[in-house]
Amino acid sequence: MDAISNVSVETLFHDLAEQLGLQWVAGRTGGHRTLSSETIQQPALALIGHLNFVHPNRVQVLGCAEMDYLRGLTESALQDAIDHLFSTELAAIAVANGESVPAVLLDAAERTQTPLFKSTLASPILMSYLGHYLTQSLAEATSLHGVFLEVLGTGVLIKGDAGVGKSELALELITRGHRLIADDIVELKHVAPDTLEGSCPSLIRDFLEVRGLGILNIRFLFGEMAVKPQKNLKLIVELVHPQEIGEVGLNRLDMVASTETILGVGIPKVRVPVAAGRNLAVLVEVAVRNHILKSRGINPLDQFIKRQQAAIDGSD
Repeated sequence: MDAISNVSVETLFHDLAEQLGLQWVAGRTGGHRTLSSETIQQPALALIGHLNFVHPNRVQVLGCAEMDYLRGLTESALQDAIDHLFSTELAAIAVANGESVPAVLLDAAERTQTPLFKSTLASPILMSYLGHYLTQSLAEATSLHGVFLEVLGTGVLIKGDAGVGKSELALELITRGHRLIADDIVELKHVAPDTLEGSCPSLIRDFLEVRGLGILNIRFLFGEMAVKPQKNLKLIVELVHPQEIGEVGLNRLDMVASTETILGVGIPKVRVPVAAGRNLAVLVEVAVRNHILKSRGINPLDQFIKRQQAAIDGSD
């Protein structure tokens, strides 16, 4: 289920005040203003513009160049510039580099109920921190059912019908040295144009439910290195009953590989038939290794077909 992400200016200040040395110097009544993922049409850094690029519902950073520009204006020109700055409903303004805030800017912030912050950090550093925070907080998000693990350094989502053996497979992979990120509910955020970051709801973090064993605390059982807070999703492994994809023998070259689109991002997917006697943990590890090879431009199927074609040509 997709979720609309938003964050209030008050929340932003609470989360970043200590880290960025923020002081709330004016416009405290505007803390309820929100930034929402619905308004984002460009990368999150576009939420922070310079004085000449004022956008509504944005965080506006004023650095040395902007403050020098304002100080060089006549009184009437300064008032015009401040009026232009507040002509659209900004979410907040942050004055960087420990610059002193002109009285006319303080007055305008109070009059328009626009939160005005002050920070000792240089504007590029402040913009970088704000950009990262807003990227994480306002990213388009969704939740999926499955088990999310780090296998050979790769984020792998294991999907399948209830009772197909996802948790048992995850437990075996963990005993083989791989790491659990989330069981049952996986939260995914669209943090970059082609990147989905997966994590676990805090309530069930570190826990894995296995039929017959109940709920296990993987951190306590296997140690700190057996769990991880988040990872980028790179591969989906779907466990299916053999009849769902037909006789594997009829499709041996195809590897039953496809792509699943989540939040507009195509994720490679492999469907693995579940049958008695199959070592699914080994199959998942090999699927991950094969995915890594393909991402490096090495496709075993293409190599086999070329070798086969060369053999056919040589026999003519």
